[in-house]
Formats: sequence, structure tokens, C-alpha cells
Amino acid sequence: MESALSRSGDYADIFFESTTSDELTLRDGEVSAVESTADYGVGIRVIKDGHTGYAYAESTLPAEMERAARTAASIADCPAAGTAPAPLTRLQVTNHYPIRTPWESLDVCARKAFLSHFGERLSALSPLIVRVVANLAYDHSDILFANSLGDLFCDERPILSLVASCILEKEGHSENVTVSRSFRRGSEMLSEALLDEMVAEVEAHIPYLFEARRPKGGRMPVVMAAGSSGILLHEAIGHAFEADFNRKGVSIFSDKMGKRICSRQINVVDDATLPGNRGAVNIDDEGTPGQKTYMVREGVLTSYLHDRISAAHYGVAPTGNGRRESFRFNPIPRMRATYMESGSGTQEEIIHSVKRGIFVDSFTNGEVEIGAGDFTFYVKSGFLIENGRLTQPIKDINIIGNGPQALADIVAVAADSRIDNSTWTCGKDQYCPVSCGMPSVLVKSLIVGGDL
Repeated sequence: MESALSRSGDYADIFFESTTSDELTLRDGEVSAVESTADYGVGIRVIKDGHTGYAYAESTLPAEMERAARTAASIADCPAAGTAPAPLTRLQVTNHYPIRTPWESLDVCARKAFLSHFGERLSALSPLIVRVVANLAYDHSDILFANSLGDLFCDERPILSLVASCILEKEGHSENVTVSRSFRRGSEMLSEALLDEMVAEVEAHIPYLFEARRPKGGRMPVVMAAGSSGILLHEAIGHAFEADFNRKGVSIFSDKMGKRICSRQINVVDDATLPGNRGAVNIDDEGTPGQKTYMVREGVLTSYLHDRISAAHYGVAPTGNGRRESFRFNPIPRMRATYMESGSGTQEEIIHSVKRGIFVDSFTNGEVEIGAGDFTFYVKSGFLIENGRLTQPIKDINIIGNGPQALADIVAVAADSRIDNSTWTCGKDQYCPVSCGMPSVLVKSLIVGGDL
């Protein structure tokens, strides 16, 4: 720490990480790959006059740590205007991911048997399934954090993920269904009940895969299903609430704090405290305890997502959103579990209110311009809505719009908010595990890219 502050830095922190990973893969009915890896190192950050220096070492030998500390101090020793992080307001640290059964208690033969059983259950669903690829992965990170303000924290972070992709063929055409679950839990997650849930999800898609068609495009109402539609909330809206984009004036919300931005029935949350959730954080990567943050409360923008630097800039407390991919990366404001709270009414009532539109229940990739919030998302599956009823299955369409405008155009919110516990990973210059969710909502107008 003395070396990091040797050039009169205002602040320094040190982030130690040791991560081990185990992974098994099933292909063609057989567990054909087993892999274990380890990663270890330390990252050192120095802030001086608002300028950040960062360096890391893949070793904790004293000489290597000294070199990294002095490098970070040298990088930070440049003229710049800014605010140094303020001391942390103490909050109680709670363990949001207690482990009942350690991963190590399940030997590799038992893991292999579980994955093989999963593959057999999926293969038995339909004669149309010609191939199943499944993956079981466990990561465990031990974290130690210290800074020049006297804060000292440690954390143990598990993530267990199960993913399967089924390839189906019919009359020369192929389709696929992918299902996944990911939690910060131990091997107690691997239950028959989990497999029942995942197998049922695949089974529910099979009858519609080869019947789905591209609908006519145009501007129309869109009903988004509860759960996985939260990825649009994360990408098209959530990033615009991250404080670094607002501090730099990039986000469309940079001048909207305290103002109404959508309906009173809408509450948007970023939450680190959901038990066992993939996006849960006991302590963020710069020593702030995890917490639940309302970004939008009753339609009013009430908070950005802050790391220590942005919190000092705005004169508020950090919200526990300073996150990094690993010790090789500087922490920046990142989401955790981002979701919209329930409203009132039902999904059926919302669908019944639409004369012509689409219902979407599965998104894949998309593109978002974070500053303006313009987005294009690819819809994997859904249904046409005609006279208040779900009719023709649809697929392979894009929905196009503007995130802040889409938020303002939500005119109905059902009482069925649900977190989607898939293997969501956010890539904002670096990768972090997250989760997302929302209730069923009606957006009164979006552009649907289909057949003309």
C-alpha cells in the first residue's frame, strides 16, 4: 500500500483473487470432456487527482506486487480533474449465497452420472431430437480486498451452471432449443426437480418449432412475457442507469435525476441480495456491501448505479455496483440482478387488450446504442396476437425501438414478475455474471421487423 501511494496518491486499493473452475461436457450421449483450471493474482488501483492507474500481477510474490503497485502509482501520477473516492459508510455484510453441499463433496463420477442422466431425459423427449449437447460448470472465487481507507473484506463466490442445447430435425429442416440455469450455490442445486423444470421448458417449445413463421412487419403493440424479457430491460435501459455513462454525459438519463420517466406503476430495481442468484454480490469488487437499489420508483428516476468514484462525484453513497471480470480489470459500474417489480392484473388480461400485435417469450442476441438507447433485439420465439388471442407461432424477427421511449411506452404491467435464472453474462468491456427479470408488460408501439 505504501508503494501504491508513493507518488502522493489520494487512494489505493488491492484486490486479490483465486479462482478454480471445473467443467464437464456431454456430446453424442457421452460425457467426453472434463476440464479443471485455476487462476490467481492481484490487481492494484491508485487514484490521484481523479486520474486512475491500474496494474496487476499473476503472482503474489512481494517483488511482483511491488512492481504492480509502483506501475499503478506511476500511471495515476498525471494531471487530471476529478474526485477521489470517499470513505465507505459502513453497512452490515450478509451472505447471500450460503452453500449447503460443497461442490468438492460430489466426485467426478457423480457429476458425470448426473450430466448423462440429463442428456438421456432430453433425448427421450421427442424422436425429432437428433443431438444433445450439455455442459455442467462450477467456478469458485476467493476474494480479499483492502484499501488505503482501512476497509478490509473477503468473500467466497460460487457459481454453478447447467446448460443444454437440443438439435431437432424434420423434413430436412433443423431447429434448436437451448435451456440453462445458473446460481451461486453448491452441488445441492443438482436435483431431479431442476431437471424436471429444464426438461419441461424444452418440451414446451417443441410443438411450435416447425410451425412458427415470420409475421408481417410494421409498428405494433408488443407484449413481453415475464422472465427472459428482462434482458431487454438490462440492455436497452439498465446500462443507461450506470453512473459512469451519466457522469460523462453519454446517457440519455444524465439530466433526468428526480424526474418522471415512465408510468407510476413501474419500479425498476438492481439487486445484489437475491439469495443464491447468479447476480448476487455479498461485497462488490471495491469493498462495498451488496444492496438493493431502486433506479426507478413509481416512475421517477431515483438513483444511478454507482461505484466509489461516481458516488464521490455525485456526493452520494456507493450502491455496490463496482464490479470487474477478474483481478486483471479495473472495477466500473455494472449491473447485478436487474428487474422490474410486479404491477397489477394478469398476462391474459394484457393479451386480451391487444387487437393486433405480437407476444414474445424468448430473446437471443441484440444490439444497443447505450447513449441514445436505440436497440435491435432478435426474437427467437413468440406468437401473433389477433383479437386478443395468441394464434400463429412466430420466429426469426427483430424488434426495434428506443429503450427510454419503450420504458415510457409501457402501458400495462402484470403481477407476475419473475427472475430468469439462465446463464446471463454482461459484456461491458469486460464480462460479469448477471441476471434479469420482469413481469409481463405491454409496450404500446415498437417496430417489428418481419415479412412486408
